[in-house]
Amino acid sequence: MKQAATGFTLMELVIVLAIVALLAAIAVPSYSSYMIRSKRTDATAALLKLAAAQEKFFLQNNTYTTNLTTSPPAGLGISGTDAGYYTLAIKAPDAACPITACWAATATPVAGLSQGRDKDCTVFEINSLGQKVAKKGGTDNTKNCWTR
Repeated sequence: MKQAATGFTLMELVIVLAIVALLAAIAVPSYSSYMIRSKRTDATAALLKLAAAQEKFFLQNNTYTTNLTTSPPAGLGISGTDAGYYTLAIKAPDAACPITACWAATATPVAGLSQGRDKDCTVFEINSLGQKVAKKGGTDNTKNCWTR
């Protein structure tokens, strides 16, 4: 009496590995893109927090500040974004806007982290008028960056 062989053949194993590799080739880039988009909230939330802190500072001092990291009452007391994927900065106003009347802040991805690979939203901005801007390189991409 012969006993039937059990187990997988080499051909079956190769076919399964090919299917798994194909699924991984599709899923991994999609997942990476999703993670980059989800981490943009680190920048937008930090800029909205910064805007609220600027308004509070203005109510107390009748002026805005460019001092981001110093604790109140001398500054805003914001050291960075919550997750640390972005660097925050407050721009000095241009000549058309006196320093006591306006401000503009930016969030840029930290190089070397996952957000550094975000080519669609390279800079987030907000200003004293509440205008939100996001740029893809030098091109305006606000609709895709602030709303998603």
